[in-house]
Amino acid sequence: MYEFKRIKRLPPYVFAIVNQLKMDARRKGEDIIDLGMGNPDMPTPQHIIDKLIEAAQNPKNHRYSASKGITQLRLAICEWYKRRFDVELDHETEAVVTIGSKEGLSHLAYAMIEPGDLVLTPAPAYPIHPYSFILAGGDVRSIPIDKDTDFFKGMEDVFRTAWPRPKILLINFPHNPTTACTDLGFFQRVVDFAKENGIIVLHDFAYADLAFDGYKPPSFLQVKGAKDVGVEFFSLTKSYSMAGWRVGFCVGNSEIVGALTKIKSYLDYGMFQPIQIASIIALRGPQDCVQEIARTYQCRRNVLIKGLRSAGWVVEPPKATMFVWARIPEPFRKMESLEFAKYLIKEAGVAVSPGIGFGPAGEGFVRFALVENEHRIRQATRGIKKALNKG
Repeated sequence: MYEFKRIKRLPPYVFAIVNQLKMDARRKGEDIIDLGMGNPDMPTPQHIIDKLIEAAQNPKNHRYSASKGITQLRLAICEWYKRRFDVELDHETEAVVTIGSKEGLSHLAYAMIEPGDLVLTPAPAYPIHPYSFILAGGDVRSIPIDKDTDFFKGMEDVFRTAWPRPKILLINFPHNPTTACTDLGFFQRVVDFAKENGIIVLHDFAYADLAFDGYKPPSFLQVKGAKDVGVEFFSLTKSYSMAGWRVGFCVGNSEIVGALTKIKSYLDYGMFQPIQIASIIALRGPQDCVQEIARTYQCRRNVLIKGLRSAGWVVEPPKATMFVWARIPEPFRKMESLEFAKYLIKEAGVAVSPGIGFGPAGEGFVRFALVENEHRIRQATRGIKKALNKG
């Protein structure tokens, strides 16, 4: 009866199928270990919670806040960047608080994109990366990201053949879902390319702190000239286990930050002020909790990789993120990733994300989220071993 053209541009949400199967099995009393959604299970550190409670008891904090974030939080963000990456930022013009990075990225797309504008994103991709621009009326071209492909060469090839010329390049390192990592040399090439071709760069840096085996993810903004061409998004979700709090920010180029700040001023009044005050404590307070969270994910990664190998499923351990990206084992590769994910729910009692949910380039893979404790992960790999042997 009604036609919603923007909604028609969205494909079926594959993850909902797996989630429904998981819920149906649980209603039957089955124990399903959920390694699908990247939903952190660890509690937010207590000192952050304590500050939230204290701030919430002050009636002054119950009023409307500022859509771009309160001043002290923007100052804390800039201080954090200086400490972590030696990057100087102006809290008034180069930083804006967002209600999680997804909100910021999607609203920035609305601020920047005209119908028909072309955007480059990695493939496979976290769904909001391409679809924020598609929903805004833009078009997306994908650049393959895998260990056998030169991402930068792929970007150059697409740029050379695409028309109209791409307006925006969105990148995400460490990458979700593939866990691919990069270095400052790569970012320097991106900045040089962006300047030469007049393209805007958006970098999603959600997994800045979840790195293992001595690897330290660099910030895009550490590269000379990065602020001339782009911005970086960060979220407190993973580093501080604050998923439901929805706190993120965008920093970098003042014109791009200004565009996001302006459109947000029409769309929201900012998040609940006690959450912002608690987020200041997260960024300025002790950081040993962040290191402990990262160590926990590393231990879970090790347990999962070891368990999968004992099941005959050899997977390369990721250097960062809270995920393991795994090619479907050889005997099951005739299955599509959604069917394989269904099989694991039924035969192993384990829910994973099918690679097709991250676009066609994700077909043939599944993604494990490290959101259960080590005991449950061991239990999951035992179930997977039985399922693979049965198959």
